[in-house]
Amino acid sequence: MEFDFTKLDTQSRYRLLTNFIGPRPIALVTTRSQAGHNNAAPMSFFNVFSHDPAIVVLGIQPRLNGEEKDTTANMRRTQEFAINMVDMALSQQMLVCGLGFDSEVDELSMAGLTAAACTNIDASYAAESPCIFECRVERFIDYPRRTLVLGEVVHMHVRRECLDSDGHYVDPEQYQPIARLHADNYITSDRQFVLKAPPIADFIKPQGD
Repeated sequence: MEFDFTKLDTQSRYRLLTNFIGPRPIALVTTRSQAGHNNAAPMSFFNVFSHDPAIVVLGIQPRLNGEEKDTTANMRRTQEFAINMVDMALSQQMLVCGLGFDSEVDELSMAGLTAAACTNIDASYAAESPCIFECRVERFIDYPRRTLVLGEVVHMHVRRECLDSDGHYVDPEQYQPIARLHADNYITSDRQFVLKAPPIADFIKPQGD
């Protein structure tokens, strides 16, 4: 089958992109509301795009009526946000945070999560999360139905048991984030395997042969 994206309707593009580009990691994004409350919302249009500088990217759509979501509005005002990574233990609370609460409802509290103060930004994070990125907004890229938010990571919190004994690499037995596939389908990284590339010499013949 062939799909011409220049002629395809919006929902068909969304369905095809999210069905085939996955799994997508979930960012439970926490921000500070204008009244000082904690806002938390899950985003699956999310990934890391650079380590130098350390840049993560979020794609956030507006509400159906065109108004910005609380997360985007808070980011524009404070220029700060935190990303809480989600594992199975946090999955149900993540779904609660995604419900359509009023702007000044504290989603962390509503989901039964423990709010902890960030180190370098004015926001809270979920203490139950295995890994948290504190971010400052680097820039916004606005489209009519989507805002891309580039955030520079300025601090990380990592649960100690998620790392190996040297503190360098993730322990796959301990850190198993979940990710979204499509619709209400998710996957967890509890089945990992090693792939090593063959040496290039196996494919290149020495000159003169």
